[in-house]
Amino acid sequence: MKRWSILYRGSLSSCNYACDYCPFAKTSNTRSELAKDRDELERFVTWVEARPDQEIGVFFTPWGEALIRKYYREAMVRLSHLPNVWKVAIQTNFSTSTSWVKEANLQKVGFWMTWHPTQTSMERFVEKCFELDAIGASYSVGVVGFKEELENIQKLRSLLRPNRYLWINAFKRDPKYYRPEDIRAFEEIDPYFRLNTVYHPSLGGACQAGETSFSVDGNGDARRCHFIREPIGNIYDSSFASCLKPRSCTNQTCGCFIGYVHMDRLGLYDEFGDGILERIPRTFLPEHTKAPMMTRTSSIGAE
Repeated sequence: MKRWSILYRGSLSSCNYACDYCPFAKTSNTRSELAKDRDELERFVTWVEARPDQEIGVFFTPWGEALIRKYYREAMVRLSHLPNVWKVAIQTNFSTSTSWVKEANLQKVGFWMTWHPTQTSMERFVEKCFELDAIGASYSVGVVGFKEELENIQKLRSLLRPNRYLWINAFKRDPKYYRPEDIRAFEEIDPYFRLNTVYHPSLGGACQAGETSFSVDGNGDARRCHFIREPIGNIYDSSFASCLKPRSCTNQTCGCFIGYVHMDRLGLYDEFGDGILERIPRTFLPEHTKAPMMTRTSSIGAE
């Protein structure tokens, strides 16, 4: 039985940050909306618990910031202790306390952390990283690759522990934004940066999306990924497993890590191993998390 990677995105849409470059349309959730999101999450976690024979990885990709909500922190702790869960990770600014992480199974919990320089200081953000280091938690750190921020990103790299992966999301709205020397400078920090600077041709290509990886919304509707809107089924239907099968991509291109990481021809499962959900390459992973996922031929640098 193949193990699953589930990208969960419920109704939550509020955030305590207001980054002007963020593609998500932030709102202020009402108490009733938050209650609905909490109920949806509880149903999803219960569903995972009810599948002891299915290996499941859960990656929370909220429209807003989830860890400021206690029920998301509790869900991560709960999922991390389930025998059938191989990883639970989340995209976060980690502006909340780190103390709760000690309650989680540290071999199964991971964090995809982003520093937003207009919202918090580098010193405050790095202090959160040091707190997670002391706890022994697995995490990656990322920033948006604005050229004007190169010196700050270099400084951030120098402050983090050498074994912590610092990823850089390319600014792709302007195809001529980066000069060759800009790319080389960012590659010295993030060896996978060039892979993120392009929209990968994907139409008709083989991808794990819809077979072993899929996204789920608060209603339980499943889609291949966040970038193809057509549902393939609903996880709360008893026959849902039959909806998972090999499919070729229907989009022209794929430019986001959480999408193209599942494209077969890029071979990134081999590169990231069990750190694929929290975006940590195998070379940065602790030894206990370096088990291979699948065997594929890597073509990094081919584009």
